[in-house]
Amino acid sequence: MSKILRIGLAGLGRLGRRYAENLARSVPRARLDAVCSPIEEEQQWARDALAVSRSYADYTAMLADAELDAVFLVTPTSLHAEQIEQALDAGKHVFCEKPLSLDLPTCRRVVEHARQHPVHRAMVGFVRHFDASYREAKAHIEAGGIGKPFMVYSQTADLLDPSGAFVKFAPSSGGLFLDCSVHDIDLARWLLGRPAAKRVYAIGTVAMYPPLEAIGDIDNGAAVCEFVDGSMAMFYASRTQAHGHDTHTDIIGTAGKLSVGRNPRLDRLEIADAYGVRSLSTPSFFERFSEAFHAHCVHFVDAVLDGTPFDLTLEDAAEATRIAIALRESRQTGQPVAL
Repeated sequence: MSKILRIGLAGLGRLGRRYAENLARSVPRARLDAVCSPIEEEQQWARDALAVSRSYADYTAMLADAELDAVFLVTPTSLHAEQIEQALDAGKHVFCEKPLSLDLPTCRRVVEHARQHPVHRAMVGFVRHFDASYREAKAHIEAGGIGKPFMVYSQTADLLDPSGAFVKFAPSSGGLFLDCSVHDIDLARWLLGRPAAKRVYAIGTVAMYPPLEAIGDIDNGAAVCEFVDGSMAMFYASRTQAHGHDTHTDIIGTAGKLSVGRNPRLDRLEIADAYGVRSLSTPSFFERFSEAFHAHCVHFVDAVLDGTPFDLTLEDAAEATRIAIALRESRQTGQPVAL
């Protein structure tokens, strides 16, 4: 009989439910045995919809479940660091949604804590690493298809939400660059060969959500990052796109260029009518990366059971946070930040 990873999942909000459905229904060699949420209605959903056998209101109680091998954390960012450390101390492998933390000292503390637990492993999920198109681009780069890559442009641009509901959560998000551009930062380092950052500069504006000004946040921002090997990256982040969620990336090399996601289309339907020719766009990041969310769950389970390396390390997650924090500082001070 093949090995099975017995999993408990903490956090059953919108994204947590997607993870739970993947783990319960479609990840080979994984079994979702337990969930954790302080909200009884969310626990009941997991019991009814997914036939999960055990549910907990308290995270430490779930960690005490001796029948669990690993935990998935889809909880608020402010809890990630401590919950990762608690899980490792309890003898569980850990998968955690991004980011690792909102501050650099805490990131470094978790990295060091994980080093003290070599048997049990932790991974932060940067989902775009597991998108088929990005993986194909990475393979093409490694095969020399565009020569030496030296420039990345990458953007995360969300569909405009007229209600401004996200503003309620903005004070705990770390700001636009840490919440959104951290994905692009991680992608740029990965596609360029993981160079160390040398210097960053960022600008931004509040185009449509005035309440963000009171907390020092923005709804649109642009940034540049210079790496120590001479390569560079440009980032754009937005919460105000009229047409849909629009993630795309260009990688420029000495012998060519790659583009991923340039047309943010929902499907292959093209509409021609009195308004012109158009296609529909993905409404959110989950529709764009639904297959990648599944793929990185599979990657985590297989790596733990087979003893193979993770594609992403805690050090990668800490470095992406370090650069994103520097972008926020640069935007707030109006000055470049040396790294």
